[in-house]
Amino acid sequence: MSDNVLASGAGEHRPPGARSLFVTGLGIGQVCSWGSLYYSFPLIAEAMGRDLGWSKTMLYGAATLGLALAGLAAYPVGAAIDRGHGRAIMTIGSVLAGLLLVLWSQVESLALFYVAVAGIGALQAATLYDPAFAVVARRSGPSHARAGITALTLWGGFASTVFIPLVQLLLDTVGWRDALMVLAAINILVCAFCYWSVIDPDADAPARPAASGRPALSGRAAVAWAARQPVFWALAVAFTAYSAAFSAFTFHLYPLLVEKGFEVSSVVAAMTLIGPAQVAGRIAIWVFAPRAPVRVIGSLTVAVFPLALVALDLLPPSFLLIALVALFYGGANGITTIVRGLSVPEMLTREAYGAVNGAMSAPSTVSRALAPLGAALIWSASGSYDAVLLSIILLTVIVAAGFWLAAFLSRRARFEVS
Repeated sequence: MSDNVLASGAGEHRPPGARSLFVTGLGIGQVCSWGSLYYSFPLIAEAMGRDLGWSKTMLYGAATLGLALAGLAAYPVGAAIDRGHGRAIMTIGSVLAGLLLVLWSQVESLALFYVAVAGIGALQAATLYDPAFAVVARRSGPSHARAGITALTLWGGFASTVFIPLVQLLLDTVGWRDALMVLAAINILVCAFCYWSVIDPDADAPARPAASGRPALSGRAAVAWAARQPVFWALAVAFTAYSAAFSAFTFHLYPLLVEKGFEVSSVVAAMTLIGPAQVAGRIAIWVFAPRAPVRVIGSLTVAVFPLALVALDLLPPSFLLIALVALFYGGANGITTIVRGLSVPEMLTREAYGAVNGAMSAPSTVSRALAPLGAALIWSASGSYDAVLLSIILLTVIVAAGFWLAAFLSRRARFEVS
């Protein structure tokens, strides 16, 4: 089988359905990868800080470094998956993450903690949505990847619902060190097993030549072509701003709302609505718009973010308000995950999904890592969260403008590598 990446899918290959063993196995792996490697960190860091006397700045600096490293790893990981190495990357990535979780459970020094947590952060580039999306695109062909990618986001939406209470239970019963050992076992025994079992390079869709009859481009050649397209840069700007806005808002939502005068009980209750709203938004797309162009879905969705945050800034504090903001924001965020996964094959190119998507995701991952610190610096300089919220609103405006420009350009371009 050719190592070239997939071009537009032909009718000879039947893409895996959302209920296939392939998508189900990847979905279970995604629930466990997201839950153990991403959502568990704040809870464990809080317990560590109390136990070891380390500050939040010291703890979260390691997570920031890890996400920045994940941004650097995004392109080579995507390019390797394009070459058929998805099984090895996601399986080995899960095993290494498990071993680093074991190392984390034994730390006594800050230096060793940074090695473990930064390494786990870097391995997210090999285990979370982007590599899983690239594996789906290689299996089914990018032109048929929508159902599988949408199904994976539905699975991933349950990660926080499952793992936040699980991790808290472990912390309460066995402590943070043994909790990390349990998470390590989940990565090695569940995630690695799922990825090894269901990712079969021999079952991938056959690589096909581009419409011009020449071989499909891959790796750096495909990224170099994509970088000459204005749509690529418009999408990159939109998703980089989105990642920064989402990360800053997520990490600072609780203190922001408390400072604005909302009752703590109302804040907590509203925040619990975001996760279910994300899943509901993805189900809505699955049911009501399964074939709608992603440029249309995305163009409507990105308008929700600035409107919701402006309402939060201007309207009086009440539980109904923040509940509605949480529902609209969560739903829009859930849909945006699907839009991110589908924007490359549907708005830019159906070739080299892993490499092109990895190159586009790299700055987004870095912005997600740096945004919480940036928001904290803005708060320190201004003395209130008003400036932070205004900054996040401006970022969401950039998200909308960037995506609308990409949607406009993609309607008028014929994306074929030349």
